Amino acid sequence: MSPTPDIHFKRITAQTVGAICQLSETLTPAQRQMVGDNARSIAQAHFSEQAWMRAIYADDTPIGFILLHFGSDYEDGIDCPGVFLWRFMIAGPYQGKGYGEKAMHRLFAHLRALGIPELYTSCGLGEASPEGFYKRLGFVRTGDFYGDEPELILDLSNA
Repeated sequence: MSPTPDIHFKRITAQTVGAICQLSETLTPAQRQMVGDNARSIAQAHFSEQAWMRAIYADDTPIGFILLHFGSDYEDGIDCPGVFLWRFMIAGPYQGKGYGEKAMHRLFAHLRALGIPELYTSCGLGEASPEGFYKRLGFVRTGDFYGDEPELILDLSNA
């Protein structure tokens, strides 16, 4: 990997799915309580017509996973009018290097190019909560909840 790797998204294939699933094993136990396992997430995405998933790469190295949900779907448990960041993870060895922030900014640019004005997500609270990460990116709480997780929103015109 180069000193300043290119952070980008790639489709997950039959050849790469194992490596992407194994990235979940690199998270701390507290982090694993905050984000769904990649294998489960990939399976859920295959059963949702509104899902968009990609592996996150630094140059040619898989470092994370992202899953979006477009629109509301009661069966998927997502009730927001736009795009919902359903899952996002960066593998343990690649955290704290700015790769997660770079991946999110790449996502923001992609969504803006599609004409999408805002991005929703939710997050667990407590030890290893990603809420601080999302707030640094500009997300704010909406006041709504998904179970016990606060819903967050980002105005993409300001991101």
